Amino acid sequence: MGGAPQQPEQLPHTHWHPHLWHPFAQEALHDPPRMVRAGHGPWLELADGRRVLDGISSWWVTLHGHGEPTIAAAIAAQAQKLEQVIFANFSHRPAATLAQRLCQAWPGLDRLFFSDNGSTAVEVCLKMALQYWHNRGEPRQQLIAFDGAYHGDTFGAMALGTRSLFTTPFDPLLFAVARCRCPATWWGDDTVDHREQAALQHLDQLLETPTAAVIIEPLVQGAGGMAMVRPAFLQQVAQRVQTAGALLVADEVMTGFGRTGALFASHRSGIQPDLVALSKGLTGGFLPMAVSLARETVYQAFVADDPRHTFFHGHSFTANPLGCAAANASLTLLSAHPERYQGFAERHRPHLEALARLSNLEHPRLCGTIAAIDLRVDQPGYLHEAGRQIQRACLAAGVFLRPLGHVLYLLPPLSMNDEQLEQCYDALGRAVQGLVG
Repeated sequence: MGGAPQQPEQLPHTHWHPHLWHPFAQEALHDPPRMVRAGHGPWLELADGRRVLDGISSWWVTLHGHGEPTIAAAIAAQAQKLEQVIFANFSHRPAATLAQRLCQAWPGLDRLFFSDNGSTAVEVCLKMALQYWHNRGEPRQQLIAFDGAYHGDTFGAMALGTRSLFTTPFDPLLFAVARCRCPATWWGDDTVDHREQAALQHLDQLLETPTAAVIIEPLVQGAGGMAMVRPAFLQQVAQRVQTAGALLVADEVMTGFGRTGALFASHRSGIQPDLVALSKGLTGGFLPMAVSLARETVYQAFVADDPRHTFFHGHSFTANPLGCAAANASLTLLSAHPERYQGFAERHRPHLEALARLSNLEHPRLCGTIAAIDLRVDQPGYLHEAGRQIQRACLAAGVFLRPLGHVLYLLPPLSMNDEQLEQCYDALGRAVQGLVG
């Protein structure tokens, strides 16, 4: 009956699987994915036995390193108590603890809403901002975002982001968003003061229209090319948004949890948003989870005898106890070892300075754990072939990077030591020097 049990499928080490559809991957053009069988600290162990350094924290989520034992243990312990419960009718200690800790880390933001990923955290902030004005009886329609912004791949998040090759098939369906200039800067930039003033004047003009919210990626626009702005500029933006009576939304999906050298980029910038989106490093990369933080004044606009004021939004796995346990364990690690992220920029600096001496590189920039530099090319962009050449060469040297086209960057897990960081830079430098075409 039923025959012998099937043996596990024997898969090649590098291949396009007949049933899997990979993100941001073009099967007709890109190299096939490599099979990974384990991860330890900054290392990925491939199915062919090779080990490669994860130089981008597996898309910026693996905060402390792969397989971090205290987070794994916290998830295992929670799984034996409560793995999931509907959060519309129940609550639980891991969620309450996480909410208390994150709100204490953000004085002035006293309410926390759970969701599943960075895009949904942004969607939640967007819907909260718009319904806030609706519930107050003074609906505002204008939303302002910055040139180069990327806020996710769901429809609302796509609309907030800059129109690009990512959004082209959907552009007719996306709602209009006002765009403000973004004065991205780099080492040795002697025009940034002028560009910041021009951007602020542009923002003043946009804010003459009653505005629901202005959304920013504080300090660093991640997927938009690791574009970095100065704290003083963000402070000026925040002051203008407050004067205009609009809400300020900080998308800290990538910049949160130590990535910019402070626990949160808004803290380092000296700004206080009204709404904040967090994800990626929230659980240390172990489980998908996101949160949106809000001011109490925003929350109170949803508290009324009229049920139509309810925030009708939710996810099946909202406040999943396993994710909450992972997030609490990750926060404990960050609290115990702030030096791991506070000092990372100085570890990057000498390597980035040396890399910047190569003639075909320009615009070096550094913010906390994030180091970036651009290839000097005639037609910059996400699809520039040099990015894939760099990726192949680095992988052959035992380092995994994923350039954003002509934009090269390192965003390592906090567990990466000095020798491993040097190996990443050495591989990147050799790859740049070996570019063909």
